[in-house]
This record gives sequence, structure tokens and C-alpha cells, in this order.
Amino acid sequence: MRKKFKLAVLVSGQGSNLQALIDNIKLGKLKTRIEVVLSDNFKANAINIALENNIPAVSLERSGFSSRKEFEGKMLKILEGYTPDLIVLAGFMRVLSKNFIKTFPRKIINIHPALLPAFPGLDSQNQALEYGVKISGATVHFVDEGVDTGPIIIQKAVRVKDNDSRDSLAARILKLEHKILTEAIELIRKEKIIITGRQVKYKK
Repeated sequence: MRKKFKLAVLVSGQGSNLQALIDNIKLGKLKTRIEVVLSDNFKANAINIALENNIPAVSLERSGFSSRKEFEGKMLKILEGYTPDLIVLAGFMRVLSKNFIKTFPRKIINIHPALLPAFPGLDSQNQALEYGVKISGATVHFVDEGVDTGPIIIQKAVRVKDNDSRDSLAARILKLEHKILTEAIELIRKEKIIITGRQVKYKK
């Protein structure tokens, strides 16, 4: 019998993508188990969501550590104890170091509210509106040493409306995030992905 595919989820905020993953696991759309949730913000609502669903959750405030190396070292120690098959950054607002990423090669993915490589970094929805694009969307990608620069796994688009605000566009993109994050995890779980350089292709 094949072992259950295990996730670790890193969060910083409200946790809507975490909640979507939990809901999809319960619905049978996502055949994984969330082993642990880690946050760099003890006020993150995502921690409450994890605990309400009986998922181990740990909050590590960056200010409580003398250096980034010490902070990430603690995170790595916790994660290695749970032996995740995949680490999911679901609204995690810190850039991970080269050492952290090398510890879990091609086992860290991120969800980003834009069609990368356009509008990386913070507040992508507002970046899109200010630039005047007609199409925006969401991207799931592997994490590398850059900011939102890793190989793209899956993307979905939404039309930008003339009367969109930052919040209205973000709300439509968020619905896509909930969908494609689950799809990307399932592709990885089923070993349906081949990575060649920057290109991610799907096995039939």
C-alpha cells in the first residue's frame, strides 16, 4: 500500500489557501495529509485554522531569533521531524535562503497572485492594476533562490475589469489560487511532472 503523501504548509496570514487545502482533503480532491503548519507570525489566523482541524501548528517569530540562519535552522529542525514530501508556501511572506531550499530540492512550491514572471513580489494585484494589464491570474511554481522566479507548474487567468479595485481583483484571483494549488499538489503527488531546465511538463 502506497504511503500517504505528506505536506507541510508555511503561512503568514489569514490562511484561506490553507483552508482550501483542508476542505479539498476532506472532499477527497486532494489525497494528502497536512502534517504540520508553520507560521512566522503568531497572530496569523492560519494557525487557528490548523488547530481547529487538529493539525499541529507552530509559530516562530523572526524577531525571537538572533539571525535568519538561526530562524531557518529552527524551521528546518521542525520540518525534518515531520519528513514532508512537499512544502507548500501558502501566503508565507519571507524569502527562503539558498541553504533552506537546498535542504528540500524541488520539494517547495509557492502560490503567487499574478501570472509570473509578471508582477513578482508584494501586492501583485495592485501592480497589475497600476500597469493597466487586461489579464491577470495566479501561478503555482517551484521555489528557487529568487523572488517568485522558480519553474512554473500551473497558471490560470482572470480578466481585469475596468472597474476593478485591488480588493475585487484579489478576490477573483484568490478563487483561482484555491483551485490551482490543489491541482499542482496532485500533479506532484501523482509524479506527473517532468522538470527540464525552467520548463515543467506533464506526463500523460
